[in-house]
Amino acid sequence: MLIKQEENRWKYLFKGLGIILMYFFISLFKDMPLLMLHINLDDVADYILITYNIIIELIMIFIIYIVYCEEIKAAIKDIKKNHMSYFKKYLSIYIIGIIIMMLSNILINKYGGGLSENESAIRNEFAMHPIYTFISAVFIAPILEESIFRMGIKSIFKTKTLFILASGLIFGSLHLIGMPLDRLFPLYLLSYCSEGFAFAYMLSKTNNVLVPMSFHFMHNGIILSLQTFLLIFT
Repeated sequence: MLIKQEENRWKYLFKGLGIILMYFFISLFKDMPLLMLHINLDDVADYILITYNIIIELIMIFIIYIVYCEEIKAAIKDIKKNHMSYFKKYLSIYIIGIIIMMLSNILINKYGGGLSENESAIRNEFAMHPIYTFISAVFIAPILEESIFRMGIKSIFKTKTLFILASGLIFGSLHLIGMPLDRLFPLYLLSYCSEGFAFAYMLSKTNNVLVPMSFHFMHNGIILSLQTFLLIFT
C-alpha cells in the first residue's frame, strides 16, 4: 500500500488506528457469535471451526482492502515496475534478520531454553491440521500482520526510527504473550523482533507494504515447508 505523501496525516492516522482496533476487536470476540447461538465450541467439529476461522480472517482482509483500496492499487502498480530492484535491495536486510534470529535461538538453546509457547502452539497445530496451518501462516498471516503491525503502526509515528522500533517490539512481544519474564526473555524477544525490524525498515524505505509482505510470505513459506518436510520424513 503505497502511502501518498500528500494524504492528510489525520486521515492516515485514523485509518491506521481503525485497522488496529478492528483487528484486536475481532480477534478477541470472534467466537462471540457462536456463543450467542449457544454453540459449545468443544462440540464443534475441527473442520467447521477451521472454516469459521478462515472466514473471519478473510473478513478482516476484506475490511483492510476497503480501507486501503487506493493505496493497494498504487502499491500493486509500483511493485509491478520495481519488484526486482526491491528484491535485490532488501534481500540482504531479510538475511540479516534471519541471522539475528538464528543466533538468538542458538543462545536460547545453549542456556537451556526451549521453544516459545507461540512456536509450540504453531507446531502442534501444524501436526494436527497441516493444510490449514500452511494456508493461514503463509498467506493469511502476512497480509494481516503487515497491514496491522507495519501500516497501522506506521500511521502513529512520524519518525522512521521510532516506527521501526515500535513495530518490531510490538510484533515480537505479541508472539511472547504468556512467556515468563526470565533471563532468557530478551533473547526470545530479539528472535521474534529481528524480522519485525527488517520488515518495518523495508516499509519505511519503500512506502509500499507489499515489499515486506512479499518477504513475509517467503519467510513463513520456507519455515512451513521445512516443517512439512520434517513431518513427512521423520
